[in-house]
Amino acid sequence: MPRRTLGVALLVVAVLTGGCTVADPGPGADDDPRPLVLTTFTVLADMTREVAGDRVRVESVTRPGAEIHDYEPVPGDLVRGEGADLVLDNGLGLERWFERFVDRTGARSATLSDGVAVIPIAEGGYRDRPNPHAWMSPRAGVRYVENIRDALTGLDPAGREIYAANAADYAERIRAVGDDLRARLAGLPEDQRALVTCEGAFSYLARDAGLREAWLWPVNSDAEGTPQQIAATVAFVRDNAVPAVFCESTVNDSAQRQVAAETGARFAGPLFVDSLSEAGGPVPTYLDLLRHDAQIVVEGLTGDRP
Repeated sequence: MPRRTLGVALLVVAVLTGGCTVADPGPGADDDPRPLVLTTFTVLADMTREVAGDRVRVESVTRPGAEIHDYEPVPGDLVRGEGADLVLDNGLGLERWFERFVDRTGARSATLSDGVAVIPIAEGGYRDRPNPHAWMSPRAGVRYVENIRDALTGLDPAGREIYAANAADYAERIRAVGDDLRARLAGLPEDQRALVTCEGAFSYLARDAGLREAWLWPVNSDAEGTPQQIAATVAFVRDNAVPAVFCESTVNDSAQRQVAAETGARFAGPLFVDSLSEAGGPVPTYLDLLRHDAQIVVEGLTGDRP
């Protein structure tokens, strides 16, 4: 029995004898002849589907709404990893579980943040490490699309022209979101050009939009919402007359609501970062996520509504 087939069999046995269930791959998955591309989270899965079209099957390890930094893969994830032809990750230390995942499954992988001009984390236990949330920048998002195109072409050279055409069209739509955001913020006074969030996950978007950045904590899993963090953020918002503060959908927003209450700033949001929503939710695609967050930021800082 080949090593990969044996590995899958052993994982299934381990799951069944341990009383766990394997994630359902979906109807007809076993009969689908297309290559399986597995991504670490839902944003990357959606981006990959846009470039791939219908030439490959794309699945995400994590589900919508999941916190991805310290996700713990379940046995069913390992089974899917064993069966994947390609696994795509973000890199930059985002998926702290990913190296162990790939080592255990033996899957071929590619990192989608390769080539992005990284921004270091400014403080906390991860100080000077790369900020991993580069996909939040439309400019960096285009680089992700190029890396997806290249990874898919390496997997399936016969689809080269399709991947190239899909990637070019998708990149233009992503650029348009960034262009619109910058245009709508152009008249904002310099002292109010600040994006204040719960986690420091918006460094790349702030750089795109010409905004300074402030946050309560730099990276999820650091101390979150301490009195010292709240006091420092309150001082920043007051000193700069920041009109609105924001928080992400996957974290507790009580500390940021306290900042808003103490400063009189509007509490705006939520912003989406690490995960898409379900199909009927507010951000079922990566483009929806970028557009939603751009609109929330513009409304919060300028009062401009569509």
